[in-house]
Amino acid sequence: MQTNLFWTGREYYSMENCVVNTTVNGSEINSTIVGLYENKTYTVSYDIKTNQHWQTVFVLLQVQHNNHRRRVLLESDGKGNWKSDGKATDKYKGCIDVDIPVTPFTNSLPINRLKLKVKEASEVQVIYLDMLNNQISPVRQKYVRLSPSVYHYENIPNDFEADIQVDESNFVVDYPQLFVRTAKLPSDFSFA
Repeated sequence: MQTNLFWTGREYYSMENCVVNTTVNGSEINSTIVGLYENKTYTVSYDIKTNQHWQTVFVLLQVQHNNHRRRVLLESDGKGNWKSDGKATDKYKGCIDVDIPVTPFTNSLPINRLKLKVKEASEVQVIYLDMLNNQISPVRQKYVRLSPSVYHYENIPNDFEADIQVDESNFVVDYPQLFVRTAKLPSDFSFA
């Protein structure tokens, strides 16, 4: 199943076009974001692959911001063991998911993987890829399922909290103050 998602970023003044291709073997996500941050334009593109359990196994992130380009390539076994540019690293050991703060899509990774029931909660460790501020680090986050379509999210290190509304596929519809989905369409885009 292929889905084309469009989000508008409220804080990051952005537009995102995200294509999600989900099969029985996992998901492939391809997205491009353009926006304005601190009065400077930026472009972010990311490719993410997950296995059938929504464990992240591949991330390619490319960013242009303030006339600088940066590329990050991460690969995982889906169990918290990572390679950065093909070399094993312990820096992200135990992280299953990634969080790219300029997109709401990466919230769907732990939400789909955890499959929480209403009122259940779980803490996760993620690789936080804040490329506009040139920071990559492991952080702890918490998800609590409040209802079939609402999750309470907490970024534990900095006390940020939000109630995120999702659809039946657990893709973000509304992330208060940060993102709102403007469209969800079937897609005929295919990965080569």
